Amino acid sequence: MGTRRLTGRIVRLGLLSLSAVTVATLTASPAQGDPADPALPPIQPARILPLPPELDPGFYNPPAEVVAAAAPGEILAARQVNIANFGLIPLNVDAWQVSYRSNNSRDEAIAAVATLLKPRGVSPTPRKLLSVQIAEDSTAGYCSPSYALQQFSVAPFVGQIVAPIEFLFAQAALQKGDAVVIPDHEGPNSAYAAGPLAGRITLDGIRAATSFAPLGVGAGAPVAMYGYSGGSMPTMHAAELRKTYAPELNIVGAASGGTGADLGAALLMANNQATSGLVFAAVLGLAREYPDFNALLDRKLDPVGQVLRAVKAPFCVQYQSALLPFLNITGMINSPDPLREPAVRAMLEDTRLGKSLPDMPVFMWHSRWDEILPLASADQLVDTYCQDPKAQVTYTRDWASEHIVAEVVGGPAALMWLFDRLNGVPAQAGCSTTDSPSMLGTPGELQTLGDTIGETLASFFGKPIGA
Repeated sequence: MGTRRLTGRIVRLGLLSLSAVTVATLTASPAQGDPADPALPPIQPARILPLPPELDPGFYNPPAEVVAAAAPGEILAARQVNIANFGLIPLNVDAWQVSYRSNNSRDEAIAAVATLLKPRGVSPTPRKLLSVQIAEDSTAGYCSPSYALQQFSVAPFVGQIVAPIEFLFAQAALQKGDAVVIPDHEGPNSAYAAGPLAGRITLDGIRAATSFAPLGVGAGAPVAMYGYSGGSMPTMHAAELRKTYAPELNIVGAASGGTGADLGAALLMANNQATSGLVFAAVLGLAREYPDFNALLDRKLDPVGQVLRAVKAPFCVQYQSALLPFLNITGMINSPDPLREPAVRAMLEDTRLGKSLPDMPVFMWHSRWDEILPLASADQLVDTYCQDPKAQVTYTRDWASEHIVAEVVGGPAALMWLFDRLNGVPAQAGCSTTDSPSMLGTPGELQTLGDTIGETLASFFGKPIGA
């Protein structure tokens, strides 16, 4: 009996000690890093059942005065989260969400949220960081990556099919021991396709990640950015904005595929086509960030357009794309030439890429037969960058794909290129353009793809990622 009591006391003491260590870990502050960093808020424990942003305003929409008082990238709140593949299969990594201050495209203070992931195992200090801009392509908060990637979220089952699939690319970095940040780059109003907004949120998400001591990525750590399609716009706007908006960040490379360089060209390409449902969602998202454009839609969108505007607003990408394709989008705007309306022209000019040369190496790829985002716009963007002798652009046009397949065959090549930059391998000087029969033929790509898939499958059975 005495042995049982003694054993019970030892167990209780052990549990108390473990709890103390856990609390200390969860509430670790940036004092471990740069003493000048602002104090990290207490880290809240993970919820078993996550709430979508619509039901979690305290975290996603803190008081405006609190947001305005913070510096861009400053963390306002932090919590642990449980991450899972396809909303069900838990991933054996450390994961947090941070709410932080950013700026919209008019440089007004807004709150933003990002997901931070740290692999298991030991990594050199500081740990390298990959910022993955997932193509949210939706106009509702529950479609955001921060919710869709959590265990037991319903988003993958109600239309957000892109985030769980693109998350596999982020896992390739975790498997190598690098940390990952995934921003909700559409912001608090789900402003789909608003590139300058998304670029700022992306850069401030990197600032937040590098100041979050538990992640192990300090100021000055090498950072790379990846984005495809709806993720290409935040990635490339961030690349263009870095030198003026966040010059202190050590961003060593940006990879962008299926790049949305010119939204006007994308709209004209989609008009009356199967992809018009997805592009109309971008029209809705842009109206949330550009007040003059929103006012024009209020005045000039015909009754059918107004009904569609209300009906489509609550949907994620799968249903945004599938609901009523073959729309005559320009025909729903009562104007002889909608793209020449001043509010439309101003919005299209603000979201157009190519106004500034990224001061980092860039990897771009595009399907020769892309049916959603025009190849000609990507070609023009590369030509614009490469007029500057300081440009470093590696550009590939894939001839054996369309828009979706191009990410599958080109994404691993882009990640290989980014991993070289993170490891300090210099990028090729100048500009190069290659027409490839298939990017699957890129040396080392099939092995990278196979290793990533193999490690992901192993994680389904609880294997620690990055150990």
